[in-house]
Amino acid sequence: MIYLLDFSFRFGQYSRKLKLSIFLLLAFGMADLQGQVLTGSQLLDKTIAHHDPNNNWGTFDDQLAITMKTPDKKERISRIRINLPERYFKLSATKDGVTLEHTLDKDVCTLSLNGSTEISEEDAETHRLTCERANSMKNYYTYLYGLPMKLKDPGTIVDPKVQTRTFKGKKYLVLKVNYDDAVGNDSWYFYFDPQTYAMEVYQFFHDETKNDGEYILLSGTETISGILMPKTRAWYYNKDHKYLGTDVLKPVASE
Repeated sequence: MIYLLDFSFRFGQYSRKLKLSIFLLLAFGMADLQGQVLTGSQLLDKTIAHHDPNNNWGTFDDQLAITMKTPDKKERISRIRINLPERYFKLSATKDGVTLEHTLDKDVCTLSLNGSTEISEEDAETHRLTCERANSMKNYYTYLYGLPMKLKDPGTIVDPKVQTRTFKGKKYLVLKVNYDDAVGNDSWYFYFDPQTYAMEVYQFFHDETKNDGEYILLSGTETISGILMPKTRAWYYNKDHKYLGTDVLKPVASE
């Protein structure tokens, strides 16, 4: 009887320790998954370390080849040169046999249609060949292909609280980002794998109460100038999940 009581006492102690260990493991695991141990800026640092481990974005000077596929339309093939130190941007896009070029060399803007800089007003209007659009395209491509590093730019407001959300059946650490009025008014959400901190989804709203805007699913990677960039971006409306199109990235050297 004494032996049984002693065994029962020792087993009870072991059982309580085991339960405590399991509880602590689960608690810490859940805390990490829910982002409770990370601030927004800490999560941003971790995802930048994943995508740009050698801090190459600030000196980026390379080319991108992007194929845009949209429903019921022909593909658009774009070749983009970005040289951040020299403030140089060039976009050459071909669709339906027409090639448009927008070039910004510091403050000098050059436009061309099928290789010619002599462009009529009618053609310029038809093809939206303007220096204003050249700047828009520069901002668009350097933002999207510079993520998540671009979230360090001035005017970016990173929410200090990390959220957790389940999206398409997977749990993510989520960073909310807003911008100063001079930069933009949209609300953005960036979804990161809780283990690797890879950016796998982002989403924006013009007016979140209306569930407008879009979400973008990222898959695959291409390493360009030492930076892990998403290979494929598939775009959808938030409201009805309507598919809009897909961008596929390739290094120019692999074409």
